[in-house]
Amino acid sequence: MSKKLSKEDLEQDILIEYSSRFMHFYNQNKAAVIGGGLGIILAIGLVIGYFVYTSQMEQEAQIHLGMAEQALLLGNFEQALYGDDGELTLGFVQIARNYGRTDAGNLANYYAAVSEYELGNYEEALTYIERFSPPRGILGVAPISLHGIILLDLEQYDEAARQFERAAEWDENNSTTPYNLFEAAEAHIEAGNNQRAIELLDRILIEFPNSQQFSRAQRLQSMLTGTG
Repeated sequence: MSKKLSKEDLEQDILIEYSSRFMHFYNQNKAAVIGGGLGIILAIGLVIGYFVYTSQMEQEAQIHLGMAEQALLLGNFEQALYGDDGELTLGFVQIARNYGRTDAGNLANYYAAVSEYELGNYEEALTYIERFSPPRGILGVAPISLHGIILLDLEQYDEAARQFERAAEWDENNSTTPYNLFEAAEAHIEAGNNQRAIELLDRILIEFPNSQQFSRAQRLQSMLTGTG
């Protein structure tokens, strides 16, 4: 007897399909994708772009979003943001404004934040990331981390620390949680909150002894406590 797929199963299948298509494109165009930590955030963010097409507005928004995504992947951030009049394409700014109530419109805010950040427009990037509603689970972690990174560049250390702590708790696991706890600790140090930083470092040392952040947490804790 065959098992009937639930709504969650169907949405997971869509995610897997979208992820596979993105990874194929990424492998074929690695040189065009921004490297480093932000590249990872972008890659994870692109995986977020799966939606169930339930309305005409959603379908239209998805079409426009797909075109803007290509510009983003190629590093054409201005075009990704504002589209191309000659090719009659919309950018993330127009998609977020015109289709704000759709899933694609929400995701356009995240992509706009990434694009503005890459252009060095941190205030604008903050505006867009604040408008983005992150999805539940692991897919929401990277956008929240990006929120923290933007705040760091704006020297808003208290707020940055809170966002990194939020990212650490959003989906607890052995990879993103210790990473964001360490980032939060460093932000707290910048804000002068050494005691809170020590508490977060302690958590890494106790709960995540096999993480990549373990040795860094040990060194930083020793510096803060004078036990090194």
